[in-house]
Amino acid sequence: MRLTILGGGGFRVPLVYGALLGDRAEGRVSHVTLYDEDRARLTAMARVLADQAAAAERKPNTDAAAVPAPAVDVTPDLDEALRGADFVFSAVRVGGLEGRAADERVALAEGVLGQETVGAGGIAYGLRTVPVAREIARAVARAAPEAWVINFTNPAGLVTEAMAEVLGDRVIGICDSPVGLGRRVARLLGARPQDAWIDYVGLNHLGWLRGLHIGGRDRLPHLLADTTMLESFEEGRLFGADWLRSLGAIPNEYLHYYYFNRDTVRAYTEAEQTRGAFLRDQQRGFYAEAGRAGLPAGAALAAWDRTRAEREATYMAENREAAGAGERDDSDLESGGYEKVALALMRAIARDERTTLILNVRNRSTLSVLDAEAVIEVPSLVDANGAHPVAVDPLPLHAAGLVTSVKAAEREVLAAAASGSRADAVKAFALHPLVDSVAVARRLLDAYAAEHPRLAYLR
Repeated sequence: MRLTILGGGGFRVPLVYGALLGDRAEGRVSHVTLYDEDRARLTAMARVLADQAAAAERKPNTDAAAVPAPAVDVTPDLDEALRGADFVFSAVRVGGLEGRAADERVALAEGVLGQETVGAGGIAYGLRTVPVAREIARAVARAAPEAWVINFTNPAGLVTEAMAEVLGDRVIGICDSPVGLGRRVARLLGARPQDAWIDYVGLNHLGWLRGLHIGGRDRLPHLLADTTMLESFEEGRLFGADWLRSLGAIPNEYLHYYYFNRDTVRAYTEAEQTRGAFLRDQQRGFYAEAGRAGLPAGAALAAWDRTRAEREATYMAENREAAGAGERDDSDLESGGYEKVALALMRAIARDERTTLILNVRNRSTLSVLDAEAVIEVPSLVDANGAHPVAVDPLPLHAAGLVTSVKAAEREVLAAAASGSRADAVKAFALHPLVDSVAVARRLLDAYAAEHPRLAYLR
């Protein structure tokens, strides 16, 4: 089976390759093609993957030597990368981390949030990413019409919806946030995550865990009643026990930007460096080291491991600062698990190994407040025919209001990217619940257009 990774020079590619190395089953991925326009990043990432494969072969007490590591090749040619692919993993970053840093800086100058998937920053990122995502979808339809696309490109729900206009249900979005949340709550309640049914619903980076069923019994009320237990994990410390009990649910960590917006904006404004600027500088150092000539075997992987550990430790640091939540626990520093979701998704489709995963899929009739084409994030049954959202209870009014408001802003992003209309783009900013003025929306668009040449299409 052949997998193509778009954004193949991206920092998280080794997580996906590591999951593939652990797959011993028949029909596993045997060939990986990395596509990226940046040849230097491709070279550095190919070295990390080669180190991973060599390390896997040296591991004792495994049959790794009996199972060849997936072959890896690299290319800067999109059609060549797609040709013959069974699955396409899309994780591109339009504008790079320099673009993300600009998104944050411009928004904070107006006193609003600039996070890459939430608020003004998410809209700016979407406006320059949706046209590229549509081009990729058309390229897949042309060069690999039978391939399944797994989208991790942010903003994941919005980009998945844009690609679905071309690919229909053959594009499925994934995210590690619901996976990490479900894992933390299940472990806290003494259950293995794979043995729990997680009642989760919303949009990407805008969802709520409303129940966690173990042996047919919902154990979330037990957690909500125990303050000590509630405040012992990431989301409990971020939101506080009283607020979680008021909601009767555990929000996705990204809802901290909504429920504590003023506090978060202040923390981001006072920080020495935005998250995007930190990652830009950090990864610049990593790629320079990993791409250096004459690097000894294993050095690229060691550099990647060090960089990832620092990246995970500083994740959402400003939010934890605003909440007084302290440092991340060791249990929160492991990978969120999106690479495991991607592997499980490919297995389920390729081998008809039916499973249930929290995915970004078209709504159909799942949430009555949204139309059938809206991409939502919910538990989905996966088989050889793709992903099918399960029936869920209706959203409470406060959640329905946020979901419909954010989806309305996303739809304006899609419209602006199709029409090139500046008015549609302004409307996308102005309708978002974290942008508090039409005048601010207009200034944001002007500032973003000055920063990003890819927004020149807006007139």
